[in-house]
Amino acid sequence: MSELRDDQWFTEVFDSHGSAFSLKVSEKLLDVQSEYQHLEVYATETYGNLMVLDGCVMLTDRDNFLYHEMIAHPVLFTHADPKRVVIIGGGDCGTLKEVLRHEGVEKVTQIDIDEEVTKAAERFFPSLVESNHDPRAELLFADGVKWVDEAEDDSIDVLIIDSTDPVGPAEGLFKTDFLKRCHRILKPGGIMVQQSESPLYHSDSIIRELRGDMKKAGFESVATLPFPQPVYPSGWWSVTLAGKGVSVERFREEAATATQMPLQYYTAEVHRGALALPPFMRQAFAE
Repeated sequence: MSELRDDQWFTEVFDSHGSAFSLKVSEKLLDVQSEYQHLEVYATETYGNLMVLDGCVMLTDRDNFLYHEMIAHPVLFTHADPKRVVIIGGGDCGTLKEVLRHEGVEKVTQIDIDEEVTKAAERFFPSLVESNHDPRAELLFADGVKWVDEAEDDSIDVLIIDSTDPVGPAEGLFKTDFLKRCHRILKPGGIMVQQSESPLYHSDSIIRELRGDMKKAGFESVATLPFPQPVYPSGWWSVTLAGKGVSVERFREEAATATQMPLQYYTAEVHRGALALPPFMRQAFAE
């Protein structure tokens, strides 16, 4: 649930956890009801532009690098040699931009059901779409679940599920059957990564269930990496990796250390630290 209070503050209320997050706004820049969701963009006083989908904060200029770097670089530095990458969701194109920083990647296909999100990013978040014309990039506006259903077995190296919360258009992306299909299209040694909500609010529910479903789907190894994300519920977020015949608890540390990418958050040290879960998360995930 979200609202504007006194025409100055955008507030997203998290009723289930008795908390809320607010940003002081100066004006509304966009208000579009697409075929799939309600899309809004606001100008804020301290976080740059703000994108909202169905009342939920999606990203801001100020802190989106945290999410986009952590959903892209840990999985790409964990895979032995990622060449063929697919992104389900990610219509703002920030994840696509990060994936394309890896010179060894030969092709990235992004499948988002709602073209209006990409149009809004092109207008109001130009830094996120600056790699859209890279010849290795393919942007499709289609149903990601259907795309996975029709993809060939053992055809991709890395699958990134850059979805919204598990409701509405993204609900099917958190189902066990979908994870089995993801496993099917990954090559041996392939890895998938999925945004997995707040460690503080969801470790013993959504994240625990996702990890269990990944194992039921055939993935031998899973790892959840927490990281700060100020504009999301609790200010703390996570991604969960799952490996097909490969461990996701180790990564190419030498390559991650040596990278010259102009990153703002991800480093080999950050990756290593994120793998060291705090006790309450280890307890929540214990079988």
